[in-house]
Amino acid sequence: RVRQDRKPLHAMVTTPESLSLLLSRADQAHTFGQLKAIIVDEWHELLGTKRGVQVELALARLKRLAPGLRIWGLSATLGNIAQAQDVLLGGDQGCIVAGARDKTLTVDSLLPEDIRKYPWAGHLGTRAVAGVAAEIEKSGTTLVFTNVRSQAEQWYRALLDARPDWAGSIGLHHASLDVSQRRWVEQGLRDGSLKAVVCTSSLDLGVDFSPVDRVIQIGSPKGVARLLQRAGRSGHRPGQASRITCVPAHALELLEAAAVREALADGAIEARRPCTAPLDVLVQHVVTIAAGEGFRADELFAEVRSTAAFRSLTLEDWHWVLAFTSGGGVLSAYPEYHRITLGGDGVYRVTDLKLARRHRAQIGTIVSDASVNVRFVRGGALGMVEESFAARLKAGERFAIAGRTVQFVRMREMTVYVRLAAAQKGVVPRWMGGRLSLSDELARYIQAQLERASDGEAQSPELRTLMPLIALQYRHSHVPRCDELLAEVHTTREGHHLCVFPFAGRRVNGALAAMVAWRLARLAPITFSMAFTDYGFELLSAQPFEMNAELLSRILDPRDAVRDVIESVNAAELARRHFREIARVAGLVFQGYPGESRSAKHLQASSGLVFDVYERHDPGNPLLAQARREVLERELELPRFDATVEALARRRVVFVRPVRMTPLALPLVADQMRNRLSTEKLADRVMRMQLLMQKPQGKLRAAA
Repeated sequence: RVRQDRKPLHAMVTTPESLSLLLSRADQAHTFGQLKAIIVDEWHELLGTKRGVQVELALARLKRLAPGLRIWGLSATLGNIAQAQDVLLGGDQGCIVAGARDKTLTVDSLLPEDIRKYPWAGHLGTRAVAGVAAEIEKSGTTLVFTNVRSQAEQWYRALLDARPDWAGSIGLHHASLDVSQRRWVEQGLRDGSLKAVVCTSSLDLGVDFSPVDRVIQIGSPKGVARLLQRAGRSGHRPGQASRITCVPAHALELLEAAAVREALADGAIEARRPCTAPLDVLVQHVVTIAAGEGFRADELFAEVRSTAAFRSLTLEDWHWVLAFTSGGGVLSAYPEYHRITLGGDGVYRVTDLKLARRHRAQIGTIVSDASVNVRFVRGGALGMVEESFAARLKAGERFAIAGRTVQFVRMREMTVYVRLAAAQKGVVPRWMGGRLSLSDELARYIQAQLERASDGEAQSPELRTLMPLIALQYRHSHVPRCDELLAEVHTTREGHHLCVFPFAGRRVNGALAAMVAWRLARLAPITFSMAFTDYGFELLSAQPFEMNAELLSRILDPRDAVRDVIESVNAAELARRHFREIARVAGLVFQGYPGESRSAKHLQASSGLVFDVYERHDPGNPLLAQARREVLERELELPRFDATVEALARRRVVFVRPVRMTPLALPLVADQMRNRLSTEKLADRVMRMQLLMQKPQGKLRAAA
């Protein structure tokens, strides 16, 4: 930084957080006054997030500091490119430059030999490890993508167990590994010394390794854009083709592979919804500018309003932001909340050097569950696990991280100390953000694939492989068409099951399950447990309950649906927990200086106290309203939920009482099983149910 100050830069590669940090310096006009151009890479990943809003606000400031600044945005996978351009440029005129679309992309699948013996639910895909190893063997450098970090750890270990001779020639890469290991893997990809790397999204953005000529996707990509992004990591040379092979974790994911190929052919890529008016980000930005050269209220208001995120910002909200950052609102008795001060010259500044240093220490909008470092007792870093996982470990307990099985020794000062374990089996940590939700676009194509299968049109290899399973679903129950809503009711020793299949993604199906359970419980006292997947949801009760096609249609009435789902999921408590993120971004809680981070429990308690004070003494605080809105948008995908309920009202309900569990219902039952205590492996229980379902049966009781 000192060298940069002494000698003007020709170019700088930085992050949104570091850019904001530079804007908190008093010499920002000198640093950026001669800026000619700024290039925002991977704009689709920033659009729709608070980091994207942080970039918008920084660009608005840079345009004021450097008139005539030229802004470029780079993105490969966007369904709403015109809107993305408008957000990036803040409404200024621009043009879209598109490359020649002559790159060949091949999407295929690793098909199981016998779909009847392939897992239908409850698996991470490791049954296909021999086939994946064979594909890696006959390819050049291969990236093996998984959707979550725990799955990457398990697949890395499974490949090494299958091919011990590959030790040292395959790597593991995800965001919770130590940076030295990630750099070793990246260098191995660049020089072609690694045969394969098992990775997550940590390698699907902004990294172009020419030696990679094959990509394998384990499990469903859950979205068209994600698959396209990952496929682009292969054949990253002019004139070279890209190839991605989908490996289903369970049988029904073959539907998703066929659907994503058709969606790509139609150019149906998901749109990214811009993030609008997050006041916690604006509060942080105001303090950032005040910590630098300061600002005049009317000038900064006009600057902020030039961004797409705050285009509709009212004077009332702006005055609240100024009062909140200067006086602290109901927390005015505490000096640390008086962050900016209005000087006699009409300029707001941060005058307390301690407050300025504290603010700079936590500039940014990335908020995650508190993590603790994992290190060997004798030195050497492995990576990070979340504090909630580390807190449950007992002395001598084994777990797997960075492809190794280690033994817990002790935890001290937010660091877990371990030693190598003699046994090679261990628990894999569960990191937050584990389960992705199916995109709306891909869900529609999946339903279209099912409709074709019900008509006997199995054109793709995936559908042809899946036909025995679809025939079994048809024989036991019904294969839903695009304009139908399938509901199945059956009874087992566990109780009475209602399975409904809206094909709306995990979060929306979870919200629908909560709403349906809430409305049924108002008709008669009853207790339900819930399970949901991307395809549907299940309600399970120990006591019988009335259900038929007409009643289900009434229960799914879109009137007051949002109100009922808010009441059913206890949105108030969700908002209270989510407020921790808003409080951190807005600077209401301090997570500590680098190297002395506070525990998640401490941060949750601090933000909870602030939330309670606001609810009691300042219930109209805009940050409370933002917490409630973001919970509904993030946890329940409220706009999509609203559209789904309206769409379901137009579908014909097909109501079936199958004698046995159906292939579509089995994943829901497997999800319920995860929460039950058993000494039997989940995979074994699911396989036993599969075999039972395929036995000959008597006449079905069905009603449509």
